[in-house]
Amino acid sequence: MRNSLMKYASLMMAMILMLTVCAGAAAEQEKRKMENASNADEWMAAFLGDHPEELDGVWLMTAQMEAAAALSGGIGGLAKQMSALGKAEKILSAYEEELQGYKAFRVPCIFSAGQVDLLLIVQDGAIAGLQTGAYTGGTEEEETESDVFDSIELNLPIPSLGELPGILTVPKEEGPFPAVVLLQGSGPSDKDESIGNLKPFRDLAEGLSSRGVAVYRFDKRTYVYGAELMAKKDISLEDETIEDAVNAVQLLAGQDRIDPNRIYVLGHSLGGNAIPAIAGKLKQSPVKARGYIMMAASPRPLDVLMREQYDFLYSLLPEITAEQQAEKDELFTELDKLKDLDSLKEDDAVAGVYASYWKWLATYDILKAAEEITEPVLLLQGEEDYQVTMTDFRIWQESFGEKANWQMISYPGLTHLFMPGQKEEGSAAYTREARVDEQVIQDIAGFMLAE
Repeated sequence: MRNSLMKYASLMMAMILMLTVCAGAAAEQEKRKMENASNADEWMAAFLGDHPEELDGVWLMTAQMEAAAALSGGIGGLAKQMSALGKAEKILSAYEEELQGYKAFRVPCIFSAGQVDLLLIVQDGAIAGLQTGAYTGGTEEEETESDVFDSIELNLPIPSLGELPGILTVPKEEGPFPAVVLLQGSGPSDKDESIGNLKPFRDLAEGLSSRGVAVYRFDKRTYVYGAELMAKKDISLEDETIEDAVNAVQLLAGQDRIDPNRIYVLGHSLGGNAIPAIAGKLKQSPVKARGYIMMAASPRPLDVLMREQYDFLYSLLPEITAEQQAEKDELFTELDKLKDLDSLKEDDAVAGVYASYWKWLATYDILKAAEEITEPVLLLQGEEDYQVTMTDFRIWQESFGEKANWQMISYPGLTHLFMPGQKEEGSAAYTREARVDEQVIQDIAGFMLAE
Protein backbone atom coordinates (compact mmCIF):
# COMPACT_ATOMS: atom_id res chain seq x y z
CA MET A 1 0.00 0.00 0.00
CA ARG A 2 1.38 3.39 0.79
CA ASN A 3 4.35 4.48 2.80
CA SER A 4 2.25 7.56 3.30
CA LEU A 5 1.00 7.65 6.68
CA MET A 6 4.37 6.84 8.06
CA LYS A 7 6.27 8.81 5.51
CA TYR A 8 4.44 12.11 5.25
CA ALA A 9 0.92 12.20 6.58
CA SER A 10 2.18 11.05 9.98
CA LEU A 11 2.86 14.72 10.61
CA MET A 12 -0.82 14.93 11.59
CA MET A 13 0.34 12.88 14.54
CA ALA A 14 3.91 14.23 14.59
CA MET A 15 6.19 12.40 16.95
CA ILE A 16 9.86 12.63 17.71
CA LEU A 17 10.14 8.85 18.05
CA MET A 18 8.47 8.24 14.68
CA LEU A 19 10.57 10.57 12.61
CA THR A 20 9.39 11.29 9.09
CA VAL A 21 11.00 9.22 6.36
CA CYS A 22 11.69 11.46 3.36
CA ALA A 23 13.39 10.96 0.04
CA GLY A 24 16.98 12.01 -0.46
CA ALA A 25 19.56 10.47 1.84
CA ALA A 26 22.52 12.60 2.80
CA ALA A 27 25.39 12.33 0.39
CA GLU A 28 28.24 12.40 2.91
CA GLN A 29 29.73 9.07 1.95
CA GLU A 30 32.46 9.26 4.58
CA LYS A 31 29.86 8.52 7.24
CA ARG A 32 29.05 4.90 8.05
CA LYS A 33 26.03 3.25 6.46
CA MET A 34 23.48 1.22 8.39
CA GLU A 35 23.65 -1.99 6.36
CA ASN A 36 22.98 -4.99 8.58
CA ALA A 37 21.75 -6.17 11.98
CA SER A 38 25.26 -6.03 13.42
CA ASN A 39 25.43 -2.33 12.57
CA ALA A 40 22.08 -1.85 14.30
CA ASP A 41 23.30 -3.72 17.40
CA GLU A 42 26.35 -1.47 17.54
CA TRP A 43 24.34 1.72 17.07
CA MET A 44 21.70 0.78 19.66
CA ALA A 45 24.29 -0.23 22.26
CA ALA A 46 25.83 3.23 21.98
CA PHE A 47 22.47 4.98 21.83
CA LEU A 48 21.34 3.38 25.09
CA GLY A 49 24.80 3.54 26.65
CA ASP A 50 26.53 6.23 28.69
CA HIS A 51 27.65 8.42 25.78
CA PRO A 52 25.06 8.43 22.97
CA GLU A 53 26.37 11.81 21.81
CA GLU A 54 29.36 9.97 20.36
CA LEU A 55 27.06 8.79 17.56
CA ASP A 56 26.70 12.34 16.24
CA GLY A 57 28.37 12.73 12.87
CA VAL A 58 29.39 9.06 12.66
CA TRP A 59 26.46 7.41 10.90
CA LEU A 60 24.77 8.49 7.67
CA MET A 61 21.33 10.07 8.20
CA THR A 62 18.78 11.62 5.88
CA ALA A 63 18.57 15.39 6.00
CA GLN A 64 15.15 15.18 7.66
CA MET A 65 16.50 12.88 10.36
CA GLU A 66 19.42 15.24 10.93
CA ALA A 67 16.98 18.15 11.26
CA ALA A 68 14.82 16.26 13.76
CA ALA A 69 17.87 15.23 15.78
CA ALA A 70 19.12 18.83 15.78
CA LEU A 71 15.79 19.99 17.21
CA SER A 72 16.26 17.52 20.07
CA GLY A 73 19.86 18.46 20.80
CA GLY A 74 21.51 15.75 18.73
CA ILE A 75 21.54 11.98 19.22
CA GLY A 76 22.20 12.53 22.92
CA GLY A 77 18.99 14.55 23.12
CA LEU A 78 17.05 11.77 21.42
CA ALA A 79 18.47 9.28 23.90
CA LYS A 80 17.33 11.42 26.83
CA GLN A 81 13.77 11.10 25.57
CA MET A 82 13.93 7.41 26.50
CA SER A 83 14.51 8.31 30.16
CA ALA A 84 10.86 7.71 31.05
CA LEU A 85 11.48 4.02 30.38
CA GLY A 86 14.26 3.98 32.94
CA LYS A 87 17.57 2.16 32.65
CA ALA A 88 18.15 -0.18 29.70
CA GLU A 89 18.53 -3.53 31.45
CA LYS A 90 18.71 -5.77 28.40
CA ILE A 91 19.14 -5.09 24.67
CA LEU A 92 18.28 -8.12 22.53
CA SER A 93 19.74 -8.80 19.10
CA ALA A 94 18.51 -6.71 16.18
CA TYR A 95 16.73 -8.34 13.27
CA GLU A 96 15.78 -6.98 9.87
CA GLU A 97 12.27 -6.54 8.56
CA GLU A 98 10.36 -4.45 6.05
CA LEU A 99 8.22 -1.66 7.45
CA GLN A 100 5.87 0.20 5.12
CA GLY A 101 8.24 -0.37 2.21
CA TYR A 102 11.44 0.56 4.06
CA LYS A 103 14.20 -1.54 5.56
CA ALA A 104 14.03 -1.54 9.34
CA PHE A 105 16.15 -3.06 12.10
CA ARG A 106 14.06 -4.02 15.11
CA VAL A 107 15.73 -4.19 18.52
CA PRO A 108 13.66 -5.56 21.47
CA CYS A 109 14.69 -3.76 24.67
CA ILE A 110 13.90 -4.32 28.33
CA PHE A 111 13.96 -1.17 30.46
CA SER A 112 13.49 -0.87 34.20
CA ALA A 113 10.07 0.70 33.65
CA GLY A 114 8.86 -1.34 30.68
CA GLN A 115 9.54 -3.30 27.51
CA VAL A 116 9.54 -1.91 24.00
CA ASP A 117 11.03 -2.49 20.57
CA LEU A 118 13.16 0.27 19.04
CA LEU A 119 13.23 0.36 15.25
CA LEU A 120 15.82 2.03 13.07
CA ILE A 121 14.22 2.95 9.74
CA VAL A 122 16.79 2.93 6.93
CA GLN A 123 16.78 4.41 3.44
CA ASP A 124 19.70 3.68 1.11
CA GLY A 125 21.94 3.02 4.09
CA ALA A 126 21.00 6.24 5.86
CA ILE A 127 19.11 6.31 9.15
CA ALA A 128 15.76 7.87 8.26
CA GLY A 129 13.80 7.39 11.46
CA LEU A 130 13.69 6.02 14.99
CA GLN A 131 10.42 4.47 16.05
CA THR A 132 9.01 2.57 19.00
CA GLY A 133 6.98 -0.59 18.53
CA ALA A 134 5.31 -3.36 20.47
CA TYR A 135 7.80 -5.53 22.36
CA THR A 136 8.53 -8.77 20.49
CA GLY A 137 11.06 -10.32 22.84
CA GLY A 138 8.57 -12.05 25.12
CA THR A 139 5.38 -11.41 27.06
CA GLU A 140 3.89 -8.02 26.25
CA GLU A 141 2.96 -5.46 28.86
CA GLU A 142 -0.12 -6.40 30.85
CA GLU A 143 -3.19 -4.22 30.70
CA THR A 144 -3.60 -1.98 33.74
CA GLU A 145 -5.59 -3.63 36.55
CA SER A 146 -8.27 -1.56 38.22
CA ASP A 147 -10.84 -1.78 40.97
CA VAL A 148 -13.37 0.21 38.93
CA PHE A 149 -13.20 -1.23 35.40
CA ASP A 150 -12.48 -4.50 33.59
CA SER A 151 -10.24 -4.85 30.52
CA ILE A 152 -11.62 -7.54 28.21
CA GLU A 153 -9.91 -8.84 25.08
CA LEU A 154 -12.25 -8.25 22.14
CA ASN A 155 -10.77 -8.63 18.67
CA LEU A 156 -12.39 -7.05 15.62
CA PRO A 157 -12.94 -9.42 12.65
CA ILE A 158 -11.65 -8.07 9.31
CA PRO A 159 -13.09 -9.69 6.16
CA SER A 160 -10.42 -11.42 4.03
CA LEU A 161 -7.60 -10.43 6.42
CA GLY A 162 -8.23 -11.86 9.88
CA GLU A 163 -8.83 -9.74 12.95
CA LEU A 164 -7.53 -6.71 14.78
CA PRO A 165 -6.48 -7.12 18.45
CA GLY A 166 -8.70 -5.00 20.66
CA ILE A 167 -9.64 -4.27 24.26
CA LEU A 168 -13.02 -3.39 25.71
CA THR A 169 -12.65 -1.41 28.93
CA VAL A 170 -15.93 -1.49 30.85
CA PRO A 171 -16.99 -0.37 34.36
CA LYS A 172 -17.25 -3.26 36.84
CA GLU A 173 -20.90 -2.59 37.67
CA GLU A 174 -23.73 -4.50 36.01
CA GLY A 175 -24.62 -1.83 33.41
CA PRO A 176 -25.71 -1.48 30.68
CA PHE A 177 -23.28 1.37 29.91
CA PRO A 178 -22.88 3.82 27.09
CA ALA A 179 -19.81 2.97 25.01
CA VAL A 180 -17.45 4.65 22.58
CA VAL A 181 -15.30 3.31 19.74
CA LEU A 182 -11.88 5.02 19.42
CA LEU A 183 -10.29 5.70 16.00
CA GLN A 184 -6.63 6.71 15.65
CA GLY A 185 -5.07 9.40 13.53
CA SER A 186 -2.86 8.87 10.48
CA GLY A 187 -0.20 6.22 10.23
CA PRO A 188 0.09 2.67 11.56
CA SER A 189 -1.01 2.83 15.19
CA ASP A 190 -1.65 0.42 18.02
CA LYS A 191 -4.80 0.38 20.12
CA ASP A 192 -3.35 2.89 22.59
CA GLU A 193 -2.39 5.28 19.78
CA SER A 194 1.10 5.10 21.29
CA ILE A 195 3.52 7.90 20.48
CA GLY A 196 6.79 7.16 22.20
CA ASN A 197 5.82 6.67 25.84
CA LEU A 198 2.52 8.52 25.48
CA LYS A 199 -0.68 6.49 25.20
CA PRO A 200 -3.59 8.87 24.66
CA PHE A 201 -6.16 6.17 23.90
CA ARG A 202 -5.27 4.22 27.01
CA ASP A 203 -5.70 7.44 28.97
CA LEU A 204 -9.15 7.91 27.43
CA ALA A 205 -10.13 4.28 28.05
CA GLU A 206 -9.14 4.32 31.70
CA GLY A 207 -10.46 7.82 32.37
CA LEU A 208 -13.83 7.29 30.71
CA SER A 209 -14.33 3.81 32.18
CA SER A 210 -13.74 5.30 35.63
CA ARG A 211 -16.60 7.69 34.88
CA GLY A 212 -19.19 5.11 33.80
CA VAL A 213 -18.41 4.87 30.07
CA ALA A 214 -17.22 1.71 28.29
CA VAL A 215 -14.46 2.13 25.70
CA TYR A 216 -13.46 -0.07 22.77
CA ARG A 217 -10.06 0.43 21.15
CA PHE A 218 -8.25 -1.78 18.64
CA ASP A 219 -5.05 -1.87 16.60
CA LYS A 220 -5.33 -0.02 13.32
CA ARG A 221 -5.52 -2.08 10.14
CA THR A 222 -2.28 -0.62 8.78
CA TYR A 223 -0.52 -1.50 12.06
CA VAL A 224 -1.43 -5.19 11.88
CA TYR A 225 -1.64 -5.82 8.14
CA GLY A 226 0.77 -3.27 6.71
CA ALA A 227 2.57 -5.77 4.49
CA GLU A 228 -0.66 -7.18 3.04
CA LEU A 229 -2.15 -3.75 2.40
CA MET A 230 1.06 -2.47 0.84
CA ALA A 231 0.34 -4.58 -2.23
CA LYS A 232 -3.06 -2.94 -2.77
CA LYS A 233 -3.13 0.08 -5.05
CA ASP A 234 -6.79 0.98 -4.66
CA ILE A 235 -6.89 1.53 -0.90
CA SER A 236 -8.65 4.57 0.52
CA LEU A 237 -9.58 6.04 3.90
CA GLU A 238 -12.73 3.96 3.62
CA ASP A 239 -10.71 0.72 3.58
CA GLU A 240 -8.26 1.95 6.20
CA THR A 241 -10.62 3.33 8.86
CA ILE A 242 -14.28 3.79 7.92
CA GLU A 243 -15.17 0.14 7.36
CA ASP A 244 -13.56 -0.94 10.64
CA ALA A 245 -15.37 1.81 12.57
CA VAL A 246 -18.76 0.66 11.28
CA ASN A 247 -17.98 -2.98 12.08
CA ALA A 248 -16.74 -2.06 15.55
CA VAL A 249 -20.06 -0.41 16.39
CA GLN A 250 -21.92 -3.57 15.32
CA LEU A 251 -19.57 -5.78 17.35
CA LEU A 252 -19.84 -3.59 20.43
CA ALA A 253 -23.63 -3.66 20.38
CA GLY A 254 -23.66 -7.39 21.11
CA GLN A 255 -21.42 -7.28 24.19
CA ASP A 256 -22.56 -7.80 27.77
CA ARG A 257 -22.98 -4.65 29.88
CA ILE A 258 -23.13 -2.43 26.73
CA ASP A 259 -26.23 -0.40 25.88
CA PRO A 260 -26.62 -0.89 22.08
CA ASN A 261 -28.65 2.31 21.87
CA ARG A 262 -25.87 4.47 23.34
CA ILE A 263 -22.79 3.74 21.25
CA TYR A 264 -20.64 6.67 20.18
CA VAL A 265 -17.68 6.97 17.80
CA LEU A 266 -14.63 9.09 18.64
CA GLY A 267 -12.04 9.97 16.02
CA HIS A 268 -8.74 11.72 16.63
CA SER A 269 -6.95 13.71 13.90
CA LEU A 270 -7.41 11.83 10.59
CA GLY A 271 -9.78 9.52 12.48
CA GLY A 272 -11.81 12.62 13.32
CA ASN A 273 -11.79 13.66 9.66
CA ALA A 274 -13.39 10.30 8.86
CA ILE A 275 -16.30 10.81 11.29
CA PRO A 276 -18.72 12.48 8.81
CA ALA A 277 -18.20 9.61 6.34
CA ILE A 278 -18.62 7.07 9.15
CA ALA A 279 -21.83 8.78 10.23
CA GLY A 280 -23.22 8.38 6.72
CA LYS A 281 -22.36 4.67 6.62
CA LEU A 282 -23.81 4.01 10.06
CA LYS A 283 -27.16 5.46 9.03
CA GLN A 284 -27.44 2.44 6.70
CA SER A 285 -26.23 -0.09 9.31
CA PRO A 286 -28.29 -2.29 11.67
CA VAL A 287 -26.85 -0.54 14.75
CA LYS A 288 -26.64 3.25 14.56
CA ALA A 289 -24.39 5.55 16.52
CA ARG A 290 -25.92 7.73 19.24
CA GLY A 291 -23.38 10.52 18.67
CA TYR A 292 -19.86 11.47 17.63
CA ILE A 293 -16.73 13.03 19.15
CA MET A 294 -14.18 14.68 16.84
CA MET A 295 -10.79 15.49 18.40
CA ALA A 296 -8.37 17.69 16.42
CA ALA A 297 -10.19 17.07 13.15
CA SER A 298 -9.53 19.27 10.12
CA PRO A 299 -12.02 20.25 7.42
CA ARG A 300 -9.14 21.24 5.13
CA PRO A 301 -7.40 19.02 2.52
CA LEU A 302 -4.65 16.73 3.80
CA ASP A 303 -2.02 18.10 1.42
CA VAL A 304 -2.74 21.65 2.62
CA LEU A 305 -2.12 20.54 6.20
CA MET A 306 1.07 18.75 5.20
CA ARG A 307 2.49 21.90 3.62
CA GLU A 308 1.52 23.95 6.66
CA GLN A 309 3.00 21.45 9.11
CA TYR A 310 6.29 21.22 7.22
CA ASP A 311 6.53 24.99 7.00
CA PHE A 312 6.05 25.22 10.75
CA LEU A 313 8.53 22.46 11.67
CA TYR A 314 11.21 23.90 9.41
CA SER A 315 10.60 27.34 10.89
CA LEU A 316 11.73 25.99 14.27
CA LEU A 317 15.23 25.27 12.98
CA PRO A 318 17.85 27.93 13.77
CA GLU A 319 18.77 27.79 10.09
CA ILE A 320 17.85 25.61 7.13
CA THR A 321 20.72 24.02 5.27
CA ALA A 322 20.72 23.84 1.49
CA GLU A 323 20.14 20.11 1.72
CA GLN A 324 17.16 20.51 4.05
CA GLN A 325 15.69 23.18 1.79
CA ALA A 326 16.11 20.91 -1.22
CA GLU A 327 14.35 18.10 0.62
CA LYS A 328 11.46 20.37 1.56
CA ASP A 329 11.22 21.69 -2.01
CA GLU A 330 11.12 18.12 -3.28
CA LEU A 331 8.16 17.28 -1.06
CA PHE A 332 6.27 20.39 -2.11
CA THR A 333 6.97 19.64 -5.78
CA GLU A 334 5.62 16.17 -5.17
CA LEU A 335 2.45 17.59 -3.66
CA ASP A 336 2.03 19.84 -6.70
CA LYS A 337 1.14 16.70 -8.66
CA LEU A 338 -2.19 16.67 -6.81
CA LYS A 339 -3.27 19.72 -8.77
CA ASP A 340 -3.99 17.39 -11.70
CA LEU A 341 -5.41 14.22 -10.18
CA ASP A 342 -6.84 13.06 -13.52
CA SER A 343 -3.32 12.65 -14.85
CA LEU A 344 -2.41 10.15 -12.12
CA LYS A 345 -2.52 6.46 -12.95
CA GLU A 346 -3.23 3.59 -10.58
CA ASP A 347 0.48 2.87 -10.08
CA ASP A 348 1.35 6.52 -9.44
CA ALA A 349 2.14 7.56 -5.90
CA VAL A 350 2.29 11.08 -4.55
CA ALA A 351 4.22 11.59 -1.31
CA GLY A 352 4.26 7.81 -0.96
CA VAL A 353 0.46 7.49 -1.30
CA TYR A 354 -1.17 5.74 -4.25
CA ALA A 355 -3.39 7.85 -6.47
CA SER A 356 -6.56 6.09 -5.28
CA TYR A 357 -6.11 7.44 -1.76
CA TRP A 358 -5.76 11.03 -2.95
CA LYS A 359 -8.65 10.69 -5.42
CA TRP A 360 -10.95 9.40 -2.69
CA LEU A 361 -10.01 12.32 -0.44
CA ALA A 362 -10.63 14.75 -3.32
CA THR A 363 -14.20 13.49 -3.68
CA TYR A 364 -14.81 13.58 0.08
CA ASP A 365 -16.58 16.85 0.88
CA ILE A 366 -16.16 16.69 4.64
CA LEU A 367 -18.22 19.80 5.41
CA LYS A 368 -21.11 18.61 3.25
CA ALA A 369 -20.98 15.17 4.88
CA ALA A 370 -20.84 16.76 8.33
CA GLU A 371 -23.94 18.79 7.54
CA GLU A 372 -25.86 15.53 7.17
CA ILE A 373 -25.10 14.45 10.75
CA THR A 374 -28.26 14.73 12.84
CA GLU A 375 -26.87 13.03 15.95
CA PRO A 376 -25.08 15.02 18.69
CA VAL A 377 -21.50 16.00 17.84
CA LEU A 378 -18.77 17.11 20.26
CA LEU A 379 -15.78 18.77 18.56
CA LEU A 380 -12.61 19.34 20.64
CA GLN A 381 -9.46 21.30 19.80
CA GLY A 382 -6.16 21.99 21.58
CA GLU A 383 -5.18 25.63 21.21
CA GLU A 384 -1.44 24.75 21.15
CA ASP A 385 -1.89 22.24 18.32
CA TYR A 386 0.32 23.07 15.32
CA GLN A 387 -0.79 20.06 13.26
CA VAL A 388 -4.52 20.81 13.23
CA THR A 389 -4.82 24.41 14.28
CA MET A 390 -7.31 26.97 15.53
CA THR A 391 -7.80 27.91 11.87
CA ASP A 392 -9.49 24.54 11.45
CA PHE A 393 -11.50 25.02 14.63
CA ARG A 394 -12.81 28.37 13.40
CA ILE A 395 -13.96 26.79 10.12
CA TRP A 396 -15.99 24.28 12.12
CA GLN A 397 -17.41 27.10 14.24
CA GLU A 398 -18.40 29.14 11.20
CA SER A 399 -20.01 26.12 9.56
CA PHE A 400 -21.83 24.48 12.48
CA GLY A 401 -21.51 26.74 15.50
CA GLU A 402 -25.21 27.65 15.35
CA LYS A 403 -26.47 24.08 14.93
CA ALA A 404 -28.19 22.72 18.03
CA ASN A 405 -26.64 19.24 17.75
CA TRP A 406 -23.04 20.55 17.66
CA GLN A 407 -20.96 21.45 20.71
CA MET A 408 -17.40 22.81 20.36
CA ILE A 409 -14.69 23.30 22.98
CA SER A 410 -11.09 24.52 22.65
CA TYR A 411 -8.48 24.06 25.38
CA PRO A 412 -5.71 26.59 26.14
CA GLY A 413 -2.33 25.00 26.75
CA LEU A 414 -3.11 21.63 25.11
CA THR A 415 -1.43 20.08 22.07
CA HIS A 416 -2.60 17.75 19.31
CA LEU A 417 -2.67 14.93 21.86
CA PHE A 418 -4.72 17.03 24.31
CA MET A 419 -1.78 17.03 26.67
CA PRO A 420 0.08 20.09 28.08
CA GLY A 421 2.55 21.76 25.72
CA GLN A 422 3.31 24.72 23.47
CA LYS A 423 3.40 25.03 19.69
CA GLU A 424 6.96 26.32 19.74
CA GLU A 425 8.16 23.02 21.22
CA GLY A 426 7.21 21.21 18.03
CA SER A 427 7.27 17.45 18.39
CA ALA A 428 9.51 17.78 21.46
CA ALA A 429 6.29 18.34 23.44
CA TYR A 430 5.64 14.60 23.01
CA THR A 431 8.87 13.45 24.59
CA ARG A 432 8.01 13.94 28.26
CA GLU A 433 5.63 11.99 30.43
CA ALA A 434 2.07 13.29 30.18
CA ARG A 435 -1.54 12.15 30.09
CA VAL A 436 -4.66 13.37 28.35
CA ASP A 437 -6.01 16.34 30.28
CA GLU A 438 -8.62 15.42 32.89
CA GLN A 439 -10.99 18.18 31.76
CA VAL A 440 -11.04 16.71 28.24
CA ILE A 441 -11.97 13.30 29.63
CA GLN A 442 -14.62 14.86 31.86
CA ASP A 443 -16.12 16.78 28.93
CA ILE A 444 -16.36 13.64 26.80
CA ALA A 445 -17.95 11.67 29.65
CA GLY A 446 -20.39 14.49 30.35
CA PHE A 447 -21.37 14.66 26.68
CA MET A 448 -22.09 10.94 26.51
CA LEU A 449 -23.83 10.59 29.87
CA ALA A 450 -26.07 13.59 29.22
CA GLU A 451 -27.71 11.97 26.22
